[in-house]
Amino acid sequence: MKNKSSVFYYHAMLIPGVVLLLIFSIMPMFGLIMAFQTFNPILGFFQSPFVGLDNFKAVFTNSEITQAMYNTLVIAIIKIILQMLVPITFAILLNECRLLWFKRGVQTIVYMPFFLSWVIVAEMFSHMFALNGMVNTMLMALGFKNPIMFMASNLWFQPIVIGVDVWKNFGFNAVIYIAAITGIDPNLYEAADIDGATRWQKVKFVTLPGIISTVVLLGVLSIGGILNAGFDEIFNMYNPLVYKSGDILDTLVYRIGIGQLQYSVGTAVGLFKSVVSFVLITVSFKLAHKFAGYRIF
Repeated sequence: MKNKSSVFYYHAMLIPGVVLLLIFSIMPMFGLIMAFQTFNPILGFFQSPFVGLDNFKAVFTNSEITQAMYNTLVIAIIKIILQMLVPITFAILLNECRLLWFKRGVQTIVYMPFFLSWVIVAEMFSHMFALNGMVNTMLMALGFKNPIMFMASNLWFQPIVIGVDVWKNFGFNAVIYIAAITGIDPNLYEAADIDGATRWQKVKFVTLPGIISTVVLLGVLSIGGILNAGFDEIFNMYNPLVYKSGDILDTLVYRIGIGQLQYSVGTAVGLFKSVVSFVLITVSFKLAHKFAGYRIF
């Protein structure tokens, strides 16, 4: 009886989370009906005329949506690659450091940006790359004649966005790889020392094989987020001058649905993205189970 009462309390603790899930995730899904209507807020869901799949034609014919889809894929894929390479490299370099106080200090410093709001980070880097910002001041000091409009340039906006995202998140991502390296059997390193292996050889033949399963698992799971290029970051950093290179599906849905009041088209684009993301997540979990033995069910 005592065990049953304790289980009841554990389940009761789930109630607030379940309520929030219902309010903010389940109930809004009824609004997906707008994707198949010419939605009119005055008429509501049940009286707005149905148009079938007409709104989805815009996904493949509207040049803005096509460009946003291209930008999303480019930004997301490069972010995924760099968010693996940079943390892995950093974790290996940090593992090779023999000064414990230095290792802890560096790890704490690079971990801190992860907790900063994108509003703060975007404002900080927008000032850094402004016409009279720190970057242009340094370039002018190095001999450049004219300042560069980084935040208004379609050439520079994507590299800046990707670089800022890597800077903000690589410290957090490195924790996973540092933990994986910590789990490697120390006897393997001792055996490598006895064989006369150099540091690079120990990294190549002990460290990298020891974390390869973690790398494969995280790489495969990241496939599911390939259409998520970072709404918070881009929304806080971009402007109309860089829509061509900076607009992604999430920001475009916001601009179409909220800014231009085209609720039906915005919902259709969002639903298309969600369906594709669901397929990719399913595939990623299948691949994770096949290559890394990971499964959630």
